[in-house]
Amino acid sequence: MYLLHFEPVLPSEEYVQRRNARQLRVSQYEQIHIRLGNARLLLAAVAVVMAWASFRAHDLSPWWLAAPVAAFVGLASYHTGILRASELAQRAAEFYEKGLARVEDRWANSGETGQRFDNPHHVYAADLDLFGNSSLFQLLSTARTRMGEDTLAEWLLSPAPVERVHERHAAVNELRDQLDLREDLAVLGEDVGVGVHPAALSQWAESSNRMKPLWIRWLAPCLAALAVAAAVVWAVWDLATPLVLIVVIEAVLTYMLKKPLEEVLHGTEHAFRDLALLSGVLARMESQKFQAPRLQALQCDLLSGGVPSSQAIARLRTLVDRINSRHNIFVRIIDAPLMYSVQVAFAAERWRRAHGSALRLWVNAIGQIEALLSLATYSFEHPSDPFPEFSGGAASFVAEDLGHPLVPAAICVRNNVTISGETRILLVSGSNMSGKSTLLRAVGMNVVLAMAGAPVRARRLQLTPTQVGASIRVNDSLQEGSSRFYAEITRLRQIFDFAGGHPPLMFLLDELLQGTNSNDRRIGAQGIVRALVNRGAIGLVSTHDLALTDIGGSVAGHLQNVHFQDDLSNGRMTFDYKLRDGVVTKSNGLELMR
Repeated sequence: MYLLHFEPVLPSEEYVQRRNARQLRVSQYEQIHIRLGNARLLLAAVAVVMAWASFRAHDLSPWWLAAPVAAFVGLASYHTGILRASELAQRAAEFYEKGLARVEDRWANSGETGQRFDNPHHVYAADLDLFGNSSLFQLLSTARTRMGEDTLAEWLLSPAPVERVHERHAAVNELRDQLDLREDLAVLGEDVGVGVHPAALSQWAESSNRMKPLWIRWLAPCLAALAVAAAVVWAVWDLATPLVLIVVIEAVLTYMLKKPLEEVLHGTEHAFRDLALLSGVLARMESQKFQAPRLQALQCDLLSGGVPSSQAIARLRTLVDRINSRHNIFVRIIDAPLMYSVQVAFAAERWRRAHGSALRLWVNAIGQIEALLSLATYSFEHPSDPFPEFSGGAASFVAEDLGHPLVPAAICVRNNVTISGETRILLVSGSNMSGKSTLLRAVGMNVVLAMAGAPVRARRLQLTPTQVGASIRVNDSLQEGSSRFYAEITRLRQIFDFAGGHPPLMFLLDELLQGTNSNDRRIGAQGIVRALVNRGAIGLVSTHDLALTDIGGSVAGHLQNVHFQDDLSNGRMTFDYKLRDGVVTKSNGLELMR
């Protein structure tokens, strides 16, 4: 018996195959669109000829016009469906094109940047390029909703407990190959990129009902029915008094409810935006069969309100359409006699009473599922990136072939990095542009990915649960009136406050205390490193000041010197970005100035 061996399909091949299939579908729909357009023109011409024959020549009964008109209406409806299908196929093709760009490292400056999450005072966000153009968030995020973006950003900004990380690993493993699910979500909605404003929507849903007294809820439709009956009386018997009396009563009641009406029906533009997208996302998530415990728990949350969340949001969307229709000129005419606004407001409050308490749970569940889908997409597109292994005991970090997640694979130089056992600090020396800062960011980003539940850019990574603290990109601030040195020592104090907590601290200090003189710098660096190590922290410190490479005496046996080097040949400087043991023996400052 022979065993068949199937080579795994590369992400790029899968994306190209699916993109081409969707583009072919677009071409087919375009041909159908052209034929249907011609058919509609032909039917219009036939209708014109038949109308002339009926009304001018009197050769045909006008009833014959019903046939081409009915055919035209049916064809127009079918044509609308074809155009919609073509649009969805085009979006699907674009979805796979974007995925192919990420696989081929052409993704920079495209997609959501997450700039709104950037906080210069966060202990590592700006230092590790988490947000902004060409950032880690831009590489990872495929969310369709703001809650998906919010959740992913939250995971990147704070480490999760190991138990939760393992739950995310199981969910990502299940979602990794669910390309149909990710495509379906990508094409939902109209032209909206990332929609839904969860904060405003939750605030509206959880607000207390203000439409009181409740007996008006039953009186309003009765008055509307009486107004219709009075209008009939006016039309038949030319008696307007009943209608006028009823409209006056309705106007008085509406005036009494003016303030709560305003609160229910106005100021909700952000809350009610993109509900079609939210309803579609919810419906797609509800229909999916999940096996991972975390995904099943989140799916249960979507059904916690007594009815499927997608149906409840669809009802809310219908209510919103009715609220918005009040601006229609026809509805304005009938608003007062039918108490239209009052009845819509009571309907909105009925929805809020039935589903308001569950909406935040739905929003949270969608956010987490979308964040997991973002991590699953990254995992699918980087099949050689493994999940990290977590160990117990004292803080440690052992990486084989560690790479920077944002550096294109073709030029990414990988290094082994070990901080464990007696070694608590790596002091990285090297000349300018040799790779020191990039190494610190590579370590930091991979810790962030590991603690978020994502795969890491390494052949293997074993670490204890870790909290990152970084001082890599700290600058002065005119607005805050602080110098670079003051900003740096403020950040160092912030990092120190994390040391000794749970989980242990991984500190990343680039060109430590470069804003002061060499003697103060050496003494200060010794004190800072000693204090951090005494609190159980581990980390990397980079420098091109060789005076700092002898601070190991302050942390006897816990510091290891490593370095990057460069070569100068025929006036051209080259770097191999390979990490070596020991202290660097040369600098390139003068050569760079030349």
